Amino acid sequence: MADPLIPVEVWAPRASSLNAVLADGRRVPLTRVPDRDGLWRTRLPAGTDYRLSVDGGAPYPDPRSRWQPAGVHGPSRVFDPAAHIWADTDWPGVDVLGKVFYELHVGTFTPEGTLDAAAARLPHLAALGVDLVELMPLAAFDGARGWGYDGVDLYAVHEAYGGPAALQRFVDAAHAHGLGVCLDVVYNHFGPAGNYWSHFGPYLTSKHTTPWGDAMNLDDEGSEGVRAFIIDNALAWIEDFHVDALRLDAIHALVDESTEPLVAQLAAAVHALGARLGRPASVTAESDLNDARLVAPPPAGDGVDAQWDDDVHHALHSYLTGETVGYYADFGSPETLAKALTRVFVHDGTFSSFRGTTWGRPVGDDVDRRRFIVSTQNHDQVGNRGLGDRPDATLAAGTVAGGAALLLLGPYTPMLFMGQEWGTRTPFLFFTDHADELGERIRRGRAAEFARHGWAELYGPGLQVPDPQPPATFAASTLDWTEPGRPEHAAVLAWHRRLIALRRQHLAGGGHPIRCDHGEGWFRMVHGPLTVLLAPHDRRVAVAEPRRRVLASFGDVVTGADGVRLGPQAVVVLAEGPG
Repeated sequence: MADPLIPVEVWAPRASSLNAVLADGRRVPLTRVPDRDGLWRTRLPAGTDYRLSVDGGAPYPDPRSRWQPAGVHGPSRVFDPAAHIWADTDWPGVDVLGKVFYELHVGTFTPEGTLDAAAARLPHLAALGVDLVELMPLAAFDGARGWGYDGVDLYAVHEAYGGPAALQRFVDAAHAHGLGVCLDVVYNHFGPAGNYWSHFGPYLTSKHTTPWGDAMNLDDEGSEGVRAFIIDNALAWIEDFHVDALRLDAIHALVDESTEPLVAQLAAAVHALGARLGRPASVTAESDLNDARLVAPPPAGDGVDAQWDDDVHHALHSYLTGETVGYYADFGSPETLAKALTRVFVHDGTFSSFRGTTWGRPVGDDVDRRRFIVSTQNHDQVGNRGLGDRPDATLAAGTVAGGAALLLLGPYTPMLFMGQEWGTRTPFLFFTDHADELGERIRRGRAAEFARHGWAELYGPGLQVPDPQPPATFAASTLDWTEPGRPEHAAVLAWHRRLIALRRQHLAGGGHPIRCDHGEGWFRMVHGPLTVLLAPHDRRVAVAEPRRRVLASFGDVVTGADGVRLGPQAVVVLAEGPG
C-alpha cells in the first residue's frame, strides 16, 4: 500500500513560486491556500525527504518541518502524525493547578538520552507520586547536545532524542502511568545556527531587538502570519502529540506592542482546543515581571493557567544556604521567606537591588496561589550556577529535606527537577554542541554572564567557568541511576514520596489558610491542617507547639507535651489532633 499523502505547508508571503525539491531533484510545486494569506501547501508521501525553494532559489529545510533526521541543516522528512495508534483514548487529561510537576532534560535524564529511554523510567515517576512530566524543549536545534532553548525548527522533535514518533510513544506511555506531559516551548527567539527562516518571509523584525538579535515579528508588517505560525505550533503539540500543557519560555522577552498580546491569543486558542477535545489543555509561562495579570482572566489579564515564581525559589534557597550574592542579594532572612510563602512575590512593588529599580506588583488574596509554579531546583537555578551544583552537594540532607517540605506542602504548584527526589549530587551544567566560532562566542558570553551574577564571590576568585562545548560537560550532567539504591539517597527518596502523598491527602483543592513564623534557628509554616517545622541550620532548637500528630519527620525530632525538640538540620510535619 502506498504511503499516505501528508500536507506540507509553509508561510512565505513574499514568494511568487514555491517548490518542494526532492532527493532525486524533482520539483513539486506548492500552491497558495486561498483563505490563509501567504500560506502555501502541497501533499507528499510520508517519509519523503525534501527541501523548499522560493522563486527558484537555493533550497532550504522547511520552517514547518516535523522531522529533521539529518539535523537542522539537512533535508526535511514528511511525518504522518496519524500513523501512531494511540492507547490513551480514556485519558481524562489533567488540570495543572496544584499538581506536582517534574522537570527533566531528555538528553541527560538517562544514559541513553532518548525519549524511549525516558519512557522506561516513568514507573519511577509514577511511584514518586508526581502528576506531570515537564520536558525541556524538544524543538530541533543545531548539534546533538544542548538545553534546547536555541531551537530553530519549532515543529520538529530533536533527532538525537528519537524524533517525532518517539515523542508520541513517550506521551502515550506517560498517560498509561497516569502522568500528564507538559512541553517547554520557546517563542521569544530562534537559535542562531540552522535558522533559515528569513528566506521564507518576515519571521523576524528589526523594529525590536532582543539579547539574541532581531525580535520575533509579533507586531510589524506580516506579523499575522508569524502569530498564526506560533499558535498553530502550540496547537499541534496538543492535538497531534496529545501533550497536556505547554510552558512558554521567557515571555518577558516577547516584544509585542499589538492590541491583543500573543500570549493571551495563544492561551485562548489552547483552551478552546482543549474544550473541543474534551480534556484540559493548559498554558504555563515563565515571566520575570512579578505580575499576576499574566494569570488573570481576560480582558484584565492574559488568561495563562499558571506562571513560574522565582522569588519563592530565591527566598527558600537563600534562607537554607545563606547565599546572598548576585540576584540573591535581597533574600536570605526568615522574614523574606515568610513573605514569599504567603504573598507570592518578594518584589511586589519593592526595590530590587539586583535590577536597580522598583519591581513587581502586589498579588491580591483573591488570586489562587496554585497559579504560581515554584521550585527549589530547576534547570535555570541549577544550570546557571557557577558550577551547576545541586544543593545536596553542599547542604546537609536534613536542610534540603526542610526545603522540600516547605515546597511540597506549601500553597503553590510545586515542581521538582530530575534527580532532586533522591538528593542527587550530579551537577546540571550548561552544555552546547556548536561549530568553533559560535562555540567560542558562547564561551565568552557565559563567562560575562557569570561575572554579572557574582558567582566568583561565592565560589572564590579561582572559579573556572565550565566550558559548555566538550562532550564531557554534557556527560557530567547525566543522572546517576545507581544513586537511588544507596541508603542515604533512598531515605531522601522516601521523604519526597511521603511529602507528595501528604499533599494529595491533606491539601487537595487549594485555598487553605497559611501563616508563617520563626525564631532563633527555626521556621514554621502552618498551611491548612498541616504544620511544617524545621531547624535547617547547625543547632538544636525547642519550639512550643500544641500536641500534634507526627505525620513525617527527617532527622532528630522529639515531640512532647511541652513542644517539639529538633536536632540540627531536622524537620517535622505535624497534623491537628492528639498524638
